[in-house]
Amino acid sequence: MTTALFTHPACLAHETPPGHPERVARLQAVLRALDDPRFEGLLRREAPLARVDEIALAHPRDHVTALLARVPETGFAPLDADTIACPGTGEAALRAAGAGIAAADAVMAGEADNAFCAIRPPGHHAEPRTAMGFCLFNNVAVAAHHLRMVHGLHRIAVIDWDVHHGNGTQAIFEHDHALFYGSTHQMPLYPGTGAAQERGVAGNIVNVPLPPGAGSDQFREAFETLLDRLERFEPEFILLSAGFDAHADDPLADMALSEEDFAWATREIMEVADRYCGGRLVSALEGGYDLDALARSAAAHVAALMRLG
Repeated sequence: MTTALFTHPACLAHETPPGHPERVARLQAVLRALDDPRFEGLLRREAPLARVDEIALAHPRDHVTALLARVPETGFAPLDADTIACPGTGEAALRAAGAGIAAADAVMAGEADNAFCAIRPPGHHAEPRTAMGFCLFNNVAVAAHHLRMVHGLHRIAVIDWDVHHGNGTQAIFEHDHALFYGSTHQMPLYPGTGAAQERGVAGNIVNVPLPPGAGSDQFREAFETLLDRLERFEPEFILLSAGFDAHADDPLADMALSEEDFAWATREIMEVADRYCGGRLVSALEGGYDLDALARSAAAHVAALMRLG
């Protein structure tokens, strides 16, 4: 079983002001955890720069160029109330989107069975024309459209277990019956979307919101509901928005999961990938703001991808 890890030092150059939860230390914690000797079998690759043309498959070209133009030469520039750019942000965002593209290519070429993209800034809140919620470009949506355009796939799915609903991915997918988005998340919580009644153009959006305080049993039941609907979709490729902020120790939400819940969910989604799309699965880092919980959870996720037990 070969699992690829896509990352790049430029993702550490996306700095945020002191006290901002989406900070450089998050990715550093994940990468330190993956330096453990048990992960020596990872196929380690540098994330390339995504081209504007590639990002423009999921976001209007004028939005992409305008957003990159707002990256400051010095200091910080607010893109919205929560989303901050610094001089290193442009390259980091292009590498984050490029990681998903390169990971999808590697899995399609058989160079890896699956892949994890250890990247920042995250992506699932980025709407077609709006950077928000710490996210500039929607990394998984860019990868999904790349799989369609370059590899000719038709049924591409994103599963999202971040504690915050991926409003951006839903907005990009909801009018396209050949794209599937399934999310379980805390509700009420930022960004306020993700009600069960939001179903997309052809039932291709599946939201299973959970109340504050939900723990392992409720999460696993919700996740099984998502996977049941995913199986009916019969995906040709699965992308995973892997946020780890539903962990009990996370400061930005109120769910009560452990790293073993994320490992279990990884194994479950791998079984669906094995049945329907030859195991083809790429995950991308989204949220997770307690450094120790994030590191343990990401390590548990990658160990499951590698089938380390």
